[in-house]
Amino acid sequence: MENSCLISVIIVNFNSADKLLLCVQSLVDCQQDLEIIIVDNASHDESLKDVQHTFRAHQNIQFIENQENMGFAVACNQGGGVASGDYLLYLNPDCKINSHAISELRECLVQNPEAGMTGGQLLNSDGTEQVGGRRLIPTPWRTFVRVFKLRWLSPLFPRLFSDFNLHLESLPDHPIEVEAISGACMLVPRKAYDDVGGLDEGYFLHCEDLDWCMSFREKGWKIMFVPDAKISHFQGSCSRSRRIFVEWNKHKGMVRFYSKFFRHKYPVVLMWIITCGVWLRFSLLACYFSVRQFFRWFKVAGT
Repeated sequence: MENSCLISVIIVNFNSADKLLLCVQSLVDCQQDLEIIIVDNASHDESLKDVQHTFRAHQNIQFIENQENMGFAVACNQGGGVASGDYLLYLNPDCKINSHAISELRECLVQNPEAGMTGGQLLNSDGTEQVGGRRLIPTPWRTFVRVFKLRWLSPLFPRLFSDFNLHLESLPDHPIEVEAISGACMLVPRKAYDDVGGLDEGYFLHCEDLDWCMSFREKGWKIMFVPDAKISHFQGSCSRSRRIFVEWNKHKGMVRFYSKFFRHKYPVVLMWIITCGVWLRFSLLACYFSVRQFFRWFKVAGT
């Protein structure tokens, strides 16, 4: 394909139901020159077929259909490998993008050539700002503060006890540099992508976006948050139906992330304690979800 599309949109789909159709429709409604690449990770619902049928006459939509679930990072890299645009927009299938959001994100990159990644304001269904759209890197210490709810100490010691999520801070009126954005929506210029490379395929689900943000910053690229670029993010029902699987990969990703970037910055004993704490947290969550699922099943069986 010739490089006629300024922006290549890469969407990784896995059982997104009607959310994928809503996402693609919002992109088409932007009326911009977009190349849309949908990488399907062996979905078994009708999400992919619905899009293929609805947009069968659309020339700038292509599909990669995996025979098994390859994970988010691998699928993103598959999409990036065939993309032809000067910019790569990674967008979750449960996102509905505002008609001006892509232009706002791209303009930020144009005005800030040292920026290698931009993200917008993620919105909940009620219009409030979602957690994770702008954040600090969740170092082991910052995660400790969040898990044990020590943020109440931040007025006294803001450098030590502030939350790494920034959505509770005042919304800026212009693009600002942040340490990390959400993988739900990331616009990357081709030159930065070629410099940093794709996502780390050692992650299956979760934390690969944080890893990528760290990699961009290590290469000297800035990461920008653009408040006027608004994206509604309807976090997936698929994840809620597979809570233990999702939590397993999330916690596994956390351990990989900490080991990759912080093992030489923290004492070995502390890193060991942190790793044990991560898996203890997973074990408690797995027990909770299992018990809850059992009582749901028991209640249904008894009716």
